[in-house]
Amino acid sequence: MTPGDPTPTDEIEAPPAHWEADVILRDGRTAHIRPMSGDDEDLLVSFYDRVSDESKYYRFFSPMPKLSERDIRRFTHVDHHNRVALVMILQGRMIAVGRYDVVEPREAEVAFLVEDEHQGRGIAQLLLEHLAQAGRENGVERFTAEVLPDNHRMIQTFRDAGYRVASGYADGVVTLEFPIDPTDTAIGKMHNREHVAEAASIHRFFHPRSVAIIGASRRQDTIGQVLVRNLVTADFTGRVYVVNPSATAVSGMPAYKNVNEIPDDVDVAIVAVPADKVTDVVLDCAAKGVHGLIVISSGFAETGEEGRRRQRHLVGLSRSYGLRLIGPNCLGVINTDPTVQVNASLSSVMPTRGRAGFFCQSGALGSAILEKVRNRGLGLSTFVSAGNRADVSGNDLLQYWEEDDSTEVVMMYLESIGNPRKFSRIARRVSKRKPIVAVRSGRTTQGVPMGHAVRRIGAPQAAVDAMFRQAGVIQVDDLDAMFDVAQLLAHQPLPRGRRVAIVGNSDALGLLAADAASAVGLVVNRSVALGADATAEDFEDALDQAIDDPDVDSVVAVYIPPLDVSGEDVANVLAAVGEQSDKPLVSTFLGAEGIPELLRVPDVAGSTAGRGSVPSYPAVEAAVRALARVVEYAVWVRTPDGPMADPGDIRPDAARNLVLGMVNDAPGEVELGPDQTRDLLATYGIELWPATPVATLKDAQAAGKELGWDVVLKSTEASVRERPDLAHVWRNISGPSEMKEAWAQLTGIISDPERAAFVVQKNAPPGVPIAVRSLEDPLFGPVVSFGISGPVIELLGDWSYRIPPLGEHDVASMVREVKSSPLLFGYRGTELVDVASVERLVTKVAQLQNDLPQISSVDLSLVLAGTSGVNVLTASVRIHPVRDPRPDSYVRRLSDVTATLPD
Repeated sequence: MTPGDPTPTDEIEAPPAHWEADVILRDGRTAHIRPMSGDDEDLLVSFYDRVSDESKYYRFFSPMPKLSERDIRRFTHVDHHNRVALVMILQGRMIAVGRYDVVEPREAEVAFLVEDEHQGRGIAQLLLEHLAQAGRENGVERFTAEVLPDNHRMIQTFRDAGYRVASGYADGVVTLEFPIDPTDTAIGKMHNREHVAEAASIHRFFHPRSVAIIGASRRQDTIGQVLVRNLVTADFTGRVYVVNPSATAVSGMPAYKNVNEIPDDVDVAIVAVPADKVTDVVLDCAAKGVHGLIVISSGFAETGEEGRRRQRHLVGLSRSYGLRLIGPNCLGVINTDPTVQVNASLSSVMPTRGRAGFFCQSGALGSAILEKVRNRGLGLSTFVSAGNRADVSGNDLLQYWEEDDSTEVVMMYLESIGNPRKFSRIARRVSKRKPIVAVRSGRTTQGVPMGHAVRRIGAPQAAVDAMFRQAGVIQVDDLDAMFDVAQLLAHQPLPRGRRVAIVGNSDALGLLAADAASAVGLVVNRSVALGADATAEDFEDALDQAIDDPDVDSVVAVYIPPLDVSGEDVANVLAAVGEQSDKPLVSTFLGAEGIPELLRVPDVAGSTAGRGSVPSYPAVEAAVRALARVVEYAVWVRTPDGPMADPGDIRPDAARNLVLGMVNDAPGEVELGPDQTRDLLATYGIELWPATPVATLKDAQAAGKELGWDVVLKSTEASVRERPDLAHVWRNISGPSEMKEAWAQLTGIISDPERAAFVVQKNAPPGVPIAVRSLEDPLFGPVVSFGISGPVIELLGDWSYRIPPLGEHDVASMVREVKSSPLLFGYRGTELVDVASVERLVTKVAQLQNDLPQISSVDLSLVLAGTSGVNVLTASVRIHPVRDPRPDSYVRRLSDVTATLPD
């Protein structure tokens, strides 16, 4: 068989399933990428016929109007290893193909061909990302490409990829070559392209020029009629079309039998037809060129197995035709921008213009949220209720809100997180510019609503909370707390620190405020009790002095008026001070909740309550708690990220080769033996002290002699080690007689010596026992934890968690935030531990787990942290085969709609 000829069909292995993916193009439309197969010959011929002669010339450097039979077979029959081809499919047609062919060991030549109609949509970039990942999985390290000098678009595609591209010129051809390792620059460029595409896919939902309501009805109190009425009464600035096959008019507007009869373009379609009719609507909308669907209809995954299948088909069909979908079973979308004024939802409440964007999932809860927003006078910029969240998710909304100038605060009610790792990455970037306030349901049970296509998170609850903190997300316990925090963020500046002044006319409420502040870590530096008969002038003087005080960072004002006093004069003072102050001012004003009309500052941008409006809380404790949350966020924002934590001298390639060799021989998850564990940890600079298993006294004496004595005898069985009432270790054994005594003592205490799993180990220098652990969560990706070792600590759950990769600040705060951390810092006169060595160990474990998804867990269960370093005495590692990439891998892809939905 000559080079370049196809491999015989019976020798071709199936490509990995994860090479198939739905993707978002630069313009926000969707398409499907999958490996080329031998069945694609007709698709390839049809595709090639639609490509222009110029594009063919750029691809093959010569006129090639038709493909020969040999060419067709060569292009479609690949081995998915040395010859890989990926195609992009849209509406059942091939619109692009990218391929690589290995030309030298670890080097492959890459090429693309994109249909002219679809050029400029970022397709070649996407194919390059997916080909590079396939190449890395197949051991390819470098791509080369030959491009004609005037093919500027393709040359720019390679340069924009973020790889280190070297070029040469010979015989009229530019040769580009670049390593495909995922450098920080390449990953950053990919994330930027992802951001642009996902934000674009959401923009049209919020800024439609035309909306079609499919399932519009003339009957009152029907969903179709409510949608028409809400869209019209909101004064939508675009065009409204109604689709009803059995009516000639709905609400005074002409009705069309289907969306294709509408004479003009349609940006967004709101779908309110029975679930079994939605598929036909998708096909009609695709033929019409609709950008996105808002599927109000229920009857999908929330109803059971049949609904799940229907939902998977709906999402897959929509994406295959380039459509993004909000829902199904959702409330809808609202944008209060006066240039749009779209209420494409079932809610009759059109919120006032505000600074906050809101994302939730439950439709019923969405209605309650909008009522709360109105009652508080908060206002929203945009609102989305995503229902079953089958396609568009909170991650997509974050990408949009990051660039939306009208949104300054993001509120999210999360019932599930489909891709926590991606959420963490995006949220961390967004939080640096705009605060995110989130409520997450199911925190205790890790429960997931029936209609949501996600798996349960296996990581501990504390790890999920740590991810939110690490990303700068302000996580609160309930909706009331969310609004308490959001109304402060939306209208007042961020505090510079934790120092608070309390000004009020009630001594009792002032004391409550001081107690509440102390409980949440705020420091009361100034407390002014004005008395019950305080005037507006008294309040003004006291507030001005508090704000001018350099030792005050924020002010809490408490006003409970005497009988028959409106408090309007004091309200004017609070509003004036709040508008002019560069320090946040919160209040308990007349027991009001939200942004009372008397405390609002006019907003030139059209919001009901402008910047400087003073939020009020019915209880002073709620005001202080909200302020404390905002203080923590302000501290996070002002804390520099710092450099990435440096693991030091590590050998990731050696570790990867070790693990891959062991995984290939493993039928499933397995625990490594002592020697394998020691060899793997050594590649990351972690030295594991040898421990010799012993079953008899004679074995123990022989092991002690081999180690040169000064040894310990200890049990490694967890049920023994975690019993505080059982001695499981005997130290400082220096000879056979002492070993005999130790053996007698320990076997006498432990009721079942055979299960004790005794080992003999060299005696280590004294130190504080610590533990460092990591795990690979199927939904979360890598998680690392740290704690002081011991049964009491385990029982109390005193652990800190982080999501790798870690910065220096992440590691330092992780070591210090456990409640038992004073043991490392000279507690009660003890010697200071070498904390830098502890941090290096945490960094190494985190990097190991981040680099190798084949590691299911690492447990350094006993590490002694001393004054001059750390000694790892006990460790275990478990590995497992990896079938799918991590949720947030090196390629852009939408969630897999073929995944099984949770029961």
